[in-house]
Amino acid sequence: GKSCVDNKIAGADSCLFIDRPFTYDAPPMFSPEQTPRRRIIELLTGTLLSSHQLAQLLGMPERQVEDHLTHIVKTLSRDPARTFLLEPSECQDCTYVFRERTRLTRPSRCPRCRSEAITSPRYGIREEDRA
Repeated sequence: GKSCVDNKIAGADSCLFIDRPFTYDAPPMFSPEQTPRRRIIELLTGTLLSSHQLAQLLGMPERQVEDHLTHIVKTLSRDPARTFLLEPSECQDCTYVFRERTRLTRPSRCPRCRSEAITSPRYGIREEDRA
């Protein structure tokens, strides 16, 4: 592999060479002792994000995020103050919207036109205003 000397990085005693963009230097938005599901709930409250966006924010595989989401839906179903929101996937070719879909993952193709150009569903959590 490459060494820091080859690249003449000033002041780098130990350095990492990573092929993908390095995004871990952002200030931590949540405490590390929180569980992944708590962090997902925190990230989704008051906003809409796709599982891909969540995976990037949490530094975990998208598949794992989707597994957590199914549990989060169950957790929130017992919480009257919070509602899980699902913005359904949509076909980009014929604008078919997957309103009836109960699975949280992105559909592979459109039932109407068979296109595979489908937007990812987005998830959010709405907190009821406590009067």
